[in-house]
Amino acid sequence: LSPRAPKTMADTKLIGFGNPLLDISAVVEQDVLDKWGAKLNDAILAEDKHKPMYAELAESHPVEYIAGGATQNSIRVAQWVMGKPGSTAFVGCVGKDQFGDKLEQAARGDGVNAAYMKHPETPTGTCAVLVKGGERSLVANLSAANCYEISHYETAEIQELVTAANIVYCAGFFLTVSPPTMIALGKHVAEKHKTFCLNLSAPFICQFFKDPLLSVMPYVDFLFGNESEAAEFGKAMGWGEELDVVALKAAAMPKESGSPPPPPPPPPPSPPPPPP
Repeated sequence: LSPRAPKTMADTKLIGFGNPLLDISAVVEQDVLDKWGAKLNDAILAEDKHKPMYAELAESHPVEYIAGGATQNSIRVAQWVMGKPGSTAFVGCVGKDQFGDKLEQAARGDGVNAAYMKHPETPTGTCAVLVKGGERSLVANLSAANCYEISHYETAEIQELVTAANIVYCAGFFLTVSPPTMIALGKHVAEKHKTFCLNLSAPFICQFFKDPLLSVMPYVDFLFGNESEAAEFGKAMGWGEELDVVALKAAAMPKESGSPPPPPPPPPPSPPPPPP
């Protein structure tokens, strides 16, 4: 293993659950976006019509292969910030294939404790990252990432990681895969007074996965989202699209563990130095 590979589960402070994907990134022209129905600053799940895109992209453009998936990327950055190997862990489903091995090697090489469920038949998921003018469009073919099961969450290995961690982070994309796992995480966090962080991730999560999203919201302590995601959440909830209104109403949603305690008061100011 890499010298930065995690040593023990007890060091885990932050754990992420999500969709591990191999990113296939390319700088493209507008006609490529139009061909595949992709919009900048957006993310969609691949349909049958998108299946040829990954091979075509590799043939027509210089591409870069990157270990990715929204949650795994966030966890790897957090690990870089935290420094100590094994401070973070990531859980998701990959295939028993070369791409899955590459993802695990990359994560562990960065110091992340990668605890994948490995599907024997379904290949590791991929994500086309279409970049134009500094913005990107994501088209994700989840494949094995879509096969995660709560039975893996319930294993002794994952329970040890979850017990050790103080913070749980999930992208909204995982709502398309295993809401029962996210609810189980939320219940653990509420019972143990830990912190649950959720990212809205993409407008389509609010549009088409509103019910799973609302089933998890009572456990959420920190909700992340960009302007378009927040506006779509407001529309889905009937609040309108004004971001300040959406933020206030989201913050006022009921929480399973009740309101968090107020922050401690600031320390009193230091006394002035004695006169000379």
